[in-house]
Order: sequence, then C-alpha cells, then structure tokens
Amino acid sequence: MGFDPVATADDFGDRRFSDALRYDREQKHNYQRSTLRGDIAAEVEKLFWCDLLILQFPLWWFSVPAIMKGWIDRVFVNGGVYGAGRRYDTGGLAGRRAMVVTSTAAYPDMCAPDGLVGALDVILWPVQNGALDYAGCKVLPPFVSWSVNFVDDDTRRRYLDDYAARLRELETTEPLYFHPLGDFGPNWRLKPGVPARTVGQGKPAG
Repeated sequence: MGFDPVATADDFGDRRFSDALRYDREQKHNYQRSTLRGDIAAEVEKLFWCDLLILQFPLWWFSVPAIMKGWIDRVFVNGGVYGAGRRYDTGGLAGRRAMVVTSTAAYPDMCAPDGLVGALDVILWPVQNGALDYAGCKVLPPFVSWSVNFVDDDTRRRYLDDYAARLRELETTEPLYFHPLGDFGPNWRLKPGVPARTVGQGKPAG
C-alpha cells in the first residue's frame, strides 16, 4: 500500500489550533468534521467495517514495526476509536475482536517468564492492552511463529498449517482476560479486594 506512517499537520484538512500541532485533538476535530486526510479516512472506514482485526507483523525491538505503529497512531483516531469516555469496555471498537499474529527470531524459552527477553504476554502488553483492548476489542490469544530465521522448511510449513487451523477456530476461541473498567476505583487503581489478574496490573507472568 505504501502507507505513510508519519503523523503530521498535513493529516488534517481543518485545523482547530494554529499555534501548535496538538495531534490527538486535531484528530477529534477533523474526525467529527470528516476532514481527515484521505488515506486515514479510508483506513478508519475499514476499521469500523471489520468484525475481526488481525495485526500481523514480525516482532521488532520488542514491538511492532514502525509502519504499523504509525498506522495505529494515525488510524486509531481520537473521537472515534477512543476519547470522550471511549476506553476499554466502552471503546469505539467495542463488539469487535482482534488478534496479534507475530513472528520472531527468538526461541520459545527466551520468552518464558524467566527467559532471557521476558514473558511474551509482557512484551505484547502495549499492543494487546494499550491499543486493542483500550479501543474496546475482545483480544484473542496471539499466534506466534518462533525462531523463524533458524527453523527448517517443514517447520515453516507447520506454522502455516497451525495458523490456518487457528483461523478456522476464531469463532470459538476464548478471548484473553483484561480487567474491566468496573474493577478500578476513582483513583484509577484496582479496587481493594480485586486481585490483579493481568501482567499489566502486577500479576507475575505465567
């Protein structure tokens, strides 16, 4: 597609603030007025059209590659996907499901809770919780292809077969658990008596 991942003032046909680029607030202003740049508007339309969003990427420096991060930054728009009370249970993508599909050069034991690079659910927390769950999606368990640089062709074919099998089971796959808004008090922290059940709120990985 040649999608431009760089967020700039050119993303907006109508500027609310002329003194400085307040990107998230300009997103909201332009989303409400249908004056977002064409490439963003087209992707936003796809986002709200879909029932299931799959983010498929090679794990890159413990995160998504730059072009996918730029896509999230520009397309998960304030005023539509989040903002004005839209977050987590009430996110703009509520009712949809999402799944991370990633490949990595790491071996599985490297991403164990006591592994060299740390637990995979910790590594994926920013995208699974910070983007997909925050936007209101029910997040399915990720599909991971391990040590892709080093395995043989038979193993790569098995990864593809396993991925196809996962796709056939999407309708019956149980989503990951994330704390609902009701578990948090007015201080934005888990209420007394609510045990942490995710790595992001303090439960040990694994």
